[in-house]
Amino acid sequence: MVQQLSDAEFEIMKIVWENQQKVTLFPYIMEALESRGKPCQKNTLIVLLSRLMQKGFLSARKIGRRNEYTTLISETEYQTAQTKNFLHKVYEGNVKGLVSNLISGDLLSDEEYDELKELLEKGRGEL
Repeated sequence: MVQQLSDAEFEIMKIVWENQQKVTLFPYIMEALESRGKPCQKNTLIVLLSRLMQKGFLSARKIGRRNEYTTLISETEYQTAQTKNFLHKVYEGNVKGLVSNLISGDLLSDEEYDELKELLEKGRGEL
C-alpha cells in the first residue's frame, strides 16, 4: 500500500518526479524548493528525505559526501493510490458518485467535460 505524503514530502517528490535525470542530488532539491518559493533548511530537508526513504518513495546511494536519490514509486502510481483512497474514503468506492459530483458541482470546464466524455465513449481498452 502506498502511504500518503505530507505537503512538504509531496513537494519534494514532485521535484524528484519532474527531474529528467535518473538520480536527483540534494542541491538540486534545495534549489528547486527555493525557486518555487518554498525554501527549506538543510536539516529539515534531510529529515524529509529520510522520511521519504522510510515510506518507500526514495532510495539513496552515497557517493563520496553526497547522496543520489532515486524514486521507487512513480507519480502515476502515487496518484492512482491516492485516487483510490479518496474514492473509498469520500464516496465509499462509488465512481459514479464522484463523476456525478464533478459534473453537477460545476467542477469541470467545458473542455474537461468533453475530454472526459470522449474517454468514456472510447472505453477502457483504448486508453
